[in-house]
Amino acid sequence: MSTHNIRLGLIGAGRMGSFHGLTAARHIPGACLAAIADPVPGQAARLAAELGVDKAYTDPQQLLDDPDIDGVLIAAPARSHAELVIKAARAGKGIFCEKPMAITLDEADRAIAAAVDARVPLQVGFNRRFARSFRTAHLDVVAGRIGTPQLLRSLTRDPALNNPANSPQWVIFLETLIHDFDTLRYLNPGAEVVQVQVMADALIAPQFKSQGLLDTAVVTLRFDNGAIATAEASFQAVYGYDVRGEVFGSKGMLSMGSLNDCDLVRYLAEGIQADTQRMDTDLLRDAYIAELNHFVDCLRSGAKPLASGEDARAALAIARACIESYQTGKAVAVQGAR
Repeated sequence: MSTHNIRLGLIGAGRMGSFHGLTAARHIPGACLAAIADPVPGQAARLAAELGVDKAYTDPQQLLDDPDIDGVLIAAPARSHAELVIKAARAGKGIFCEKPMAITLDEADRAIAAAVDARVPLQVGFNRRFARSFRTAHLDVVAGRIGTPQLLRSLTRDPALNNPANSPQWVIFLETLIHDFDTLRYLNPGAEVVQVQVMADALIAPQFKSQGLLDTAVVTLRFDNGAIATAEASFQAVYGYDVRGEVFGSKGMLSMGSLNDCDLVRYLAEGIQADTQRMDTDLLRDAYIAELNHFVDCLRSGAKPLASGEDARAALAIARACIESYQTGKAVAVQGAR
């Protein structure tokens, strides 16, 4: 693959897929977006026309069968991720998959095994690993600058709860907090979560609670090295998209993340003001671009991605334990984390 531009195929042309497609088409030196697939009639063709891509398919398998494609970007609905990863691996394509990589641990195991058997890289979209402040914090912890991690915190607050009637069951654990679970593992390298306890409710849209839509949650997590962490999520941060993290250690503390659009602060008669971001693709734009550049680098070099299938499985194991903790009202051991 190293002798030519890496040719990428995109599966899923919705909001996130469109963003990844634009990144692949415009912001990855040495790579190009060569094909798009989406089963919704007209979706792939629309995005292909916008981005100047020649090939558009309604069947993702057609894209996977295309011999010109080196790697695929999977941005389809979460419930289809694992099977698409398996199919892509069997087709010999390198794989970037949006989180979550799978919904069950069995799916995750099959996806990882397929990539290993095919000897193709498998990267998962845990973008905070590629955000400068989170990456620097991770390296500081590795270097021992704050001593032994003792308390950790990660939070995700979305500005609004959109389309609650169509939200998948347990979305707060499987698709939102899963970012925070990965972030906490990233900020406490070498340690694994062994127990979780959940307090969660539907405070924003209580009428959807019966179908499994929780919109507010706090999770406490215990690591096998003794560290204690909290992960927090809400779907109603009216002030903007909010992603932050913190590591408190025996020699100091690291704090990362900001919801501000820039470092401008206005001091006016009516008060102090700062502009905020409303979209994850704006707040974490550079991280999203960096993760796809990293994926292409792994395609060229054969290196293991920094956000691997095994990382995705570990975060999923935490999320599944959270569902059980919510259902039972008890602390739950995390089973099968690697």
